[in-house]
Amino acid sequence: MIRHYLSRQSDIFSIFAKKLKLSQPTAHLFLFLVALIYGANYTIAKEVLDNGYISPSAFIVLRIGFAVVLFFIFERSIRTKKVEKKDWGRLILSGLFGAAANMLLFFYGLKYTTPIHAALIMTTTPILVLIMALFFRKEVVSRTKILGIALGMTGAISTIMSGKSLDLAQATTNGDLMVFLNATSYAIYLIIVKDLLRKYHPLTVLKWVFLFGLIFVLPFGAPSLPDIAWEHFPVHIWLATGYVLLFTTFFTYFLNVSALRVIPASTVSFYIYLQPILATIIAILLGKDQFYFKDLIWFLMIFVGVFLVSKK
Repeated sequence: MIRHYLSRQSDIFSIFAKKLKLSQPTAHLFLFLVALIYGANYTIAKEVLDNGYISPSAFIVLRIGFAVVLFFIFERSIRTKKVEKKDWGRLILSGLFGAAANMLLFFYGLKYTTPIHAALIMTTTPILVLIMALFFRKEVVSRTKILGIALGMTGAISTIMSGKSLDLAQATTNGDLMVFLNATSYAIYLIIVKDLLRKYHPLTVLKWVFLFGLIFVLPFGAPSLPDIAWEHFPVHIWLATGYVLLFTTFFTYFLNVSALRVIPASTVSFYIYLQPILATIIAILLGKDQFYFKDLIWFLMIFVGVFLVSKK
């Protein structure tokens, strides 16, 4: 019965994946949905992590393993191009930066910082994407973009410091730094995976990205899996875990790479600036965080920096 259900969903999903000719307006809608899902994820995932139901490393193994199964199921019903030998290295790197390092750094960082801080720091991704694009593709940099990079990085560093001395023994500072490294990892992933999406179907790319990502994270998370006390999960933790596995992992990655096929990586990364706004609204509505005036200043610096970097 379960096999029949999965097969049926695979057929529906494959029709969607093959028939949908993605227009730019639809791609932008996809990216907004991704920002909305991630905006809620800061608070939802933290609920599971803070209460010790699942450790960050075990949660990542569950996320990636769940996504691997789904992507392999749905990709089977689509006629896809065989991966060329020269592209395997790029797929492995995409798995390392886009799945393993990206998720591990984010979840460990989120455990030790606040949802709003994490969302603010993630808005540096567009700036980091530009830096990576310059490094790998030797693009021309204008003075406006240099100013944007300076403002954005200043805002990010100020958010990390947030009136504290740079004492790495402080848990919040550690968390902020991990989220920043997560943003860097994700920026590298967006640059690397862009070329793969010009040649292969998104499902083909994602199934290998997540499979290689799973190989990288298993040594970190597998030993913690037996410690998960599933029988003690209340309903809201089951729902939160399901949200992270299905929406934050499977749907966001598929929607992102689908949009990335028709929209530049810098534009895709630009949508991350919506996350702090959405994360702030959701966290405050749920009573999980507070927003201070100093955070607004740092956010405005990052926002102006992102605007200048992305401005034509």
